[in-house]
Amino acid sequence: MTQPSKGNSKEMLAWMESCRNEANLEGMARYGIRTERSFGIGMEPLKAKAKEMGKDHESALQLWNSGFREARLLAVLIDEKKKVTSEQMESWVKDFDSWDICDGTCLHLFSMTPFAIDKAKEWVHRPEEFQRRAGFVLMATIPVKNKKTSDVELEEFFPLIEQYATDDRNFVRKAVNWALRQIGKRNQHLNREAIACAQRIAIIDSKAASWIAKDALQELQGEAVQSRLKEKMEKGLKS
Repeated sequence: MTQPSKGNSKEMLAWMESCRNEANLEGMARYGIRTERSFGIGMEPLKAKAKEMGKDHESALQLWNSGFREARLLAVLIDEKKKVTSEQMESWVKDFDSWDICDGTCLHLFSMTPFAIDKAKEWVHRPEEFQRRAGFVLMATIPVKNKKTSDVELEEFFPLIEQYATDDRNFVRKAVNWALRQIGKRNQHLNREAIACAQRIAIIDSKAASWIAKDALQELQGEAVQSRLKEKMEKGLKS
């Protein structure tokens, strides 16, 4: 199999075509992934290819513009976060049409940019399903990928989580729930605030809100999370 050279998007697409996996395509479709412009390549081969290529902003832009699923995921993995602009984020978020592209882009790239918090607050207000999801996925991934984010900054997400807890679209409500749980697992203070947020959501007359609250409370109040946060606090006091 011929290996594509760095920076040549045509060769890269040819490599992807040579890796086409019809069985994977069928499986992806069952999990709600759009496969119209996909080769059926999993994330592990793409991560290996990204490591081989190294970071390359210009190649990332070319790959994204091709419109193919795997090319866009590879673009996310090789892009240089310091070169990502607000304008690029606006352009790419409008291309989101599948949860895997949305989540992968936010997790591996957008959450680590200086624009992440502002974009999260802005995108959740948009009516488009995957743009709104992107805002909440940022809220879920920022606490993990950007350790410098303060508790105060993360607390500002709670009113937005409450506001959109009634959005019953599957890809939105799951992202709202994800954001609430991830913020609440950051430390004991945010855990208490997230539990309080979930309790407020629980009394909203909405099936989506009820599910979000019940699922989040089950994890945030659970022994596993509480024990881990207590241990984390105790280690912090000793250090």
